[in-house]
Amino acid sequence: MKRAVLFDWRGTLVVAPGFEDWVRDGLLRCGREAVPALVDELVARIVESNGPADRLDTPGIDTDPAFHRSVSLGVLADAGIDDELAEAIYSSESDWRQNPFAVDAASTIRALADGGILVGVVSDIHFDIRPAFDALGIGDLIAAYVLSFEVGAQKPSAAMFDHALASLDLTPQDALFVGDRSGPDGGAVEHGIMTLLLPPLATPTDSRLSAVTLIVLPDTVDPRA
Repeated sequence: MKRAVLFDWRGTLVVAPGFEDWVRDGLLRCGREAVPALVDELVARIVESNGPADRLDTPGIDTDPAFHRSVSLGVLADAGIDDELAEAIYSSESDWRQNPFAVDAASTIRALADGGILVGVVSDIHFDIRPAFDALGIGDLIAAYVLSFEVGAQKPSAAMFDHALASLDLTPQDALFVGDRSGPDGGAVEHGIMTLLLPPLATPTDSRLSAVTLIVLPDTVDPRA
């Protein structure tokens, strides 16, 4: 019987950068100094521009790259950030290289693949993240990528989970979904998929993916480890 583990990407397998990371990197990309006081000031302005409604999480923002770019640059413009720096900040936000993998991501995915478990990635994202997995040396172990900007839907929409299961020719009972946010990732539960929610990955050195192999491949996990 085929089985699969479906992973979210940002916050689950990789650290999700924040405003401070993007601003600092954006300044450096422009050849400017990333002075802490300036970074703090720009971040505060972006937070204010984004507002309590969280414009950067507008419904459907990850289903269309052009829409994502428009909304994001609009927030930066309203924060009073000049065009050159705004483009650099957005380039940083959309660069897979700025999302470091958890230290145990590659070993977990390899263990699953070695155990005969299919691995899929189901992500609300506006750019192609396949190169990130290729760079880590595990691209060939990913059986399916379900990316919101390609599907035209984003979690918790059933379309994302339907697409993942159909890509792997599986039923909901054959899969485990692993994510970090109850809102979008919890949609897997509503779709009948057993779901494991982990705390969002704070640093690449956080090792927490052993919980996945403990559930899916219990006989291969040393309880003393």
